[in-house]
Amino acid sequence: MKLATLKDGSRDGLLMVVSRDLKTAHIADGIAPTLQRALDDWAFIAPQLEELSLSLSQGRAKRAFAFDPAQCMAPLPRATQWADGSVYEQHVELLTRMVRGKLPDNLWREPMMYQGGSDDFLGPCDPAVFAEEHWGIDFEPELGVILGDTPMQTHRDDALDHVRLLVLINDWSLRNLIPAELAKSFGFYQSKPATAFGPCAVTPDELGEAWRDGQAFVDVVSTWNGVEFCRVAAGVGTRFSFADLIAHAARTRRLGAGAIIGSGTIANGGRPGCIAELRAQEAMEGAEERGGKPGKPRTAYMKFDDRVRIDATDASGASVFGAVDQAVASLRRRRNRGAGEAGENEGESGTEAPAAVSTDGDADGTSA
Repeated sequence: MKLATLKDGSRDGLLMVVSRDLKTAHIADGIAPTLQRALDDWAFIAPQLEELSLSLSQGRAKRAFAFDPAQCMAPLPRATQWADGSVYEQHVELLTRMVRGKLPDNLWREPMMYQGGSDDFLGPCDPAVFAEEHWGIDFEPELGVILGDTPMQTHRDDALDHVRLLVLINDWSLRNLIPAELAKSFGFYQSKPATAFGPCAVTPDELGEAWRDGQAFVDVVSTWNGVEFCRVAAGVGTRFSFADLIAHAARTRRLGAGAIIGSGTIANGGRPGCIAELRAQEAMEGAEERGGKPGKPRTAYMKFDDRVRIDATDASGASVFGAVDQAVASLRRRRNRGAGEAGENEGESGTEAPAAVSTDGDADGTSA
C-alpha cells in the first residue's frame, strides 16, 4: 500500500491512497482525513486503506484521479518526532576522518543519532529555500521508517513490529555551519534545515523480499542538475539496521505514533552519497605525499537554482516512493519578489556568515 498527502491549503493536507505504479490516486477522507490520524489508530484504519488500495489497483475506485507528486506535501507534513541515524560506514568514517583526523574508539559501539526539526517538512517538489549560498548547501539521500506507538526499552528483536511505513528522504545539510556547531559539543541545529520527503510512504510489504533484516534493498539514484551523481544499493555497507536504530531511539523514551527515523546518507562502494563525501575524497587525494594532510576539494556545494532529484527503484527499475525533485532557492530573492508584489520593500536579509565559519567553501563537517 502506498499513501500520500495532497496539498489542500491546510497544515496536514488530505490523506490519499496511491496506485502501485504511481499513476492514480484516491482521496481517503472517508476513512481517515490525514496520515497521522491513520497512524493513531492503525489496527482499525489500515485494513480499510488496504481495501481502497485494492479497489484502486483493480480499477474499481469511483473517484480515482491522476497522481501528481507536485501536488503532494510530505507524507507526514509534520511529525511527532524526527530522529536521524547514520549507519553507512563509508559516510561516517570518511567525514569523521576529515573533521577529527582519526576515528574515535567508540564510533561503532552504538548507532549515531540526532534529533531534527519535525514541524516543517518539505514536499517532494517544494523548493528548498536557504538564506545564504555560502553556508554549504548539500543533499543527502536517505531511507526512513514511520513508526506506530513504540514502548520505551523496545528490544531490537521486537523493533520492526512497530514499523508502519517506509519513506524516501532528502536530509538537507548546511555543511559550512557544522564545524562551529559541533565545536560547542551540543549537536546540530542551524546546520540541519527542513527535511524533504518523497511523495509516497509505503508499507513494508510493498518491497516484498527487498525488505528484510531491517533493511530496504533498493537502488537509490541521485542526480544533480540533470547529471547522475550517485547510484547506490541501500542495503549494503551498513553497520546497523532499522531494528538497531529503533531500539536505540527508544532506549530512554517512548516513541509516539508518527515518529520518523532515518538511516543517514546512503553511500557505499566508494561512490559518494553527498557532496561532502565527494569533497572529502578529493581532499584526501595525494594526502600520503603531504604527510596525511588533506588538500583542497575541487567540487563546490550547491548554488541557488541548482536542482537535485533522488529516487529509489526496485529490482524491476520501478520507482518505489516517487522521486524527490527539488530546486534550491534564495530566501532573499523570494522575500524581495514577495515585497515587490505587495508594494513593499523588505530589503536584504542582512544575514552574514558566522565568524567561525569559512565562506570559501573549504569548511566541511560530518553529518547523519
